[in-house]
Amino acid sequence: MTMATGNLLEFRLPDIGEGVVEGELIRWLVKPGDVVAEDQPMFEVMTDKATVEIPSPRKGTIVATHGKEGEIIKVGDVVVALEMAAGETAPVIHGHGGRTDAPPAPPVVSTPVAAPAPAPAQPVMSQPAVVPVSVAAPAVEPLAPVREGRALATPATRKLARDMGLDLQLVPGTGDRGRVTKDDVRQVAERKLGAATRATTTPVAVPVLNAALEERIPLRGMRKKIAEKMVQSKFTAPHFTYMDELEASKLIGLRAELKAQAQAEGVKLTYLPFIMKAVVAALKKYPHLNASLDDASGEIVLKRYYNLGIAVAGEQGLVVPVIKDVDRKGILQLAREVQDAAERARVGRSLPDELRGGTFTLSSIGSVGGLFATPILNHPEVGILAIMKIQERPVVRDGQIVVGHMMNLALSFDHRVVDGSVGADFTNHVIRLLEQPGRLLLEMV
Repeated sequence: MTMATGNLLEFRLPDIGEGVVEGELIRWLVKPGDVVAEDQPMFEVMTDKATVEIPSPRKGTIVATHGKEGEIIKVGDVVVALEMAAGETAPVIHGHGGRTDAPPAPPVVSTPVAAPAPAPAQPVMSQPAVVPVSVAAPAVEPLAPVREGRALATPATRKLARDMGLDLQLVPGTGDRGRVTKDDVRQVAERKLGAATRATTTPVAVPVLNAALEERIPLRGMRKKIAEKMVQSKFTAPHFTYMDELEASKLIGLRAELKAQAQAEGVKLTYLPFIMKAVVAALKKYPHLNASLDDASGEIVLKRYYNLGIAVAGEQGLVVPVIKDVDRKGILQLAREVQDAAERARVGRSLPDELRGGTFTLSSIGSVGGLFATPILNHPEVGILAIMKIQERPVVRDGQIVVGHMMNLALSFDHRVVDGSVGADFTNHVIRLLEQPGRLLLEMV
């Protein structure tokens, strides 16, 4: 709900996507005193799904902004105070109306607050400084149970507790009827970590390098989201990586035949669409790789649709746009969609729907080089295939050493869901189809 008092409008963070309850404030596009037009972007916010610009609901003057770049803001939080232009009226609803459990927001002061004067520059320290260094210390006292019966908590909260290694019986609940919330779990985990840190560190004087030789960059925005996603994946799914190679001469020939036709239609034809079709054929044969594991219910969820994520190196970090229904599309259509989605991802302008719904991911790093990789799963997916570049290498064929066009593949999968033999069979099926690409017609993909 966007509230107005007189001609002053309190703009709250709206509901910006299915299931999104908070986002990271990435960048302010306005400042107090700026005059903005209706629908003019005011700030950028990043959620788990996309980075979006939030526009002004009315024409007016920015009176105050709330929140610093890098902070987390929740849906319903007041973000901007806007003095509306004469004749403008406040919108009745903007977003879902905010959190029903949040206290009423305090009135927004209409006079901009002067920014504090910058602190004087600190001289570079050359003398020894005191920094924490790990030493032996007594063990941290364990937490005691806070209830007798089973804790009340949602499946998502239970999963978070498991990921953090916490017993819910040790977490006090602040929700309705004593329900344990995600914030309760995080607070107990932070207290436990803080106690462990205090118990195992002590001040020791050690020399510090000249500060001018180091640069500190805040971990926020896209890089922070990538870090959180990678940690979640590695700590949740036990990874297993299977590696193999294929001879790509016939694949090279098929692409060469179709390349001119694709160019005539304005499409850049790479090897990726052929690989996507081969992967879908293998996913149909080995469905446990086109799946996810629902930890809360203890169920493996097999997907009967084939949406492939394509890892793209964007300007701000790794982005994975998703190409939907790959099994229903032809080579040229896939090439066109991959080209369009990759271009948007590189400049940070992916469409929200492009960043969700994936069932399996491809990481094509052939343009970079290298022999093999150990790709990290795009959680909650259980499989990701890294594709290396095609290289000329000596191979033995019919007892003779000849030049082969070799491509290496590396499949990482969640070992809770996929056995090693299944991962190997899946990879071998992909290899057979790419070494004999005409077989893709027989696979009906």
